[in-house]
Amino acid sequence: MKVLIALLSFVLQAGATTISVVPVFEPLSMHGTDVDEAITDIGEALQATVASRPMALTGAFPEVMIDAIRSPHKFPSNNPNYKVEEVNLLVLCNIGITGEMKEDGLRVSLDVSALTIPEGVDLTGRQAIKLALIAVRKTLEGYQQPQTDPLIVNISIEGVDDGTASLKDLEGSYTLGGE
Repeated sequence: MKVLIALLSFVLQAGATTISVVPVFEPLSMHGTDVDEAITDIGEALQATVASRPMALTGAFPEVMIDAIRSPHKFPSNNPNYKVEEVNLLVLCNIGITGEMKEDGLRVSLDVSALTIPEGVDLTGRQAIKLALIAVRKTLEGYQQPQTDPLIVNISIEGVDDGTASLKDLEGSYTLGGE
């Protein structure tokens, strides 16, 4: 009995957290491969895609899922000639992303202040942002599916300058669920 009480005391002191395994979609570069993907959501064939991977996350949902979209990602490969170390476009292109729940819904901010397209990635900044927006929407659709209340999503593009000001037209909002 003393062991059980000690264990319970330890758990309460350590602070119990819930770890959930959830699908998170990411915008991924396929540079270094021989594949182009037809991205019907933006109407172009690109050497990039949006795909999900399971992640074990803890924290405030759905905000933590938005933050996880920018996780480092290396494709596993059985080919010793494939040496690409990073494929997540947000990491590759230095695009920040955060999610924050506000009174009027979830605010998703994409920070393009350090946006750069590395050599070998055959995309524009606009295409990378559009792929990121698809990843956000698909990630949130999976999260929102079992929820009973609608989720309002507000997208903002932060850190623009003269060269990236046109990206502001990608801002917007939409509602998921609750129909």
